[in-house]
Amino acid sequence: MTAPFHPRHELAVFIGRFQPFHNAHHVLLRKALDAATRVVVVIGSAFQARSPKSPFTWQERAEMIRLSLAEPDRPRVLFVPMRDHFDEERWFAEVRLAIDAALVEQGAAPASATGTLLLGHEKDATRDYLHGFDGWSLQLEPRVHGVSTATVRAAIFGDATNAPDVLARALPAGTLAFLRPWMATPLHAALAQEWELLRQHDAAWAVAPYPVVLVTVDCVVRCAGHVLLIRRGHSPGKGLHAVPGGFLEARETTLQSALRELEEETHLDLPPDELLACLVSTEVFDRPDRSQRGRTITHGHFFDLGDRRPPPAVHADDDAAAAEWIPITALVDLEDQLLDDHFQMLDHFLGVLPRPLIEA
Repeated sequence: MTAPFHPRHELAVFIGRFQPFHNAHHVLLRKALDAATRVVVVIGSAFQARSPKSPFTWQERAEMIRLSLAEPDRPRVLFVPMRDHFDEERWFAEVRLAIDAALVEQGAAPASATGTLLLGHEKDATRDYLHGFDGWSLQLEPRVHGVSTATVRAAIFGDATNAPDVLARALPAGTLAFLRPWMATPLHAALAQEWELLRQHDAAWAVAPYPVVLVTVDCVVRCAGHVLLIRRGHSPGKGLHAVPGGFLEARETTLQSALRELEEETHLDLPPDELLACLVSTEVFDRPDRSQRGRTITHGHFFDLGDRRPPPAVHADDDAAAAEWIPITALVDLEDQLLDDHFQMLDHFLGVLPRPLIEA
């Protein structure tokens, strides 16, 4: 006779990107289900543009997880999508608000009113967020060693010979059931081409005697309720919107590099002295996983040209396929069409999204 189920907590929270959902994730989710009556799975980087590093929408990742659950457990799991933020405290606040809103919509008590358990394992500094939810109980689990996410994505996009064996060892049945038809789509083929380009990029740097850290610059230029964006003409991210920018050259300051890249990609019709007078602020964006091209630290430069109408003329050049002034109010609908963390960069400088009230 099976013993009755007596969970120790009302609610457990499990946070991850799940690109894709693999066996180590499945082990932690199973522990969460054993520990609590209800489990909220927070799916991070929820609205990113598709790329070899983030190939699946949050809905697709939720479906992988749902398919991997036993039928009786599926009603106990609630999925909450969460975008990334440059401001860590804002991210913590929004995670709490999103979980509470989802629970209340289901007719359950908010996490703030229940005994909430957070499960995870500490791999490196990117997991420091596990210690940021005051008032929640933290249950750290040993890391489950198996096939890495990078190896799984290599099998999905590049290693056709070993792919079936690697994926069978690394993924639960639900993820495999989702992946098999997905890997036969034109979308997969396009991402596989981009994955190969990025693989060649990584191989070119493999001879370096130390881990490579790349330095770039980016320009957020506002004018009369619009922001200047380019369309990328080359992979990675071909066809995506992006802020103008590029790699720092050896004999440049970051400001000199930003001005050069802005000129090369957009030919913004504004005298250099006038443009410099419009520089409002700079910010370093250094989240380790922010770029597909490896560890890349960018220096964001925010220029505010005021309300001059019409905005200065632009035309695309260099590796930009197009340059255009986009209404700032349209950016929310473009979130999943922006390269890497450029939506977060735009939100940081322009306040695209409402800010939650954060208690002192």
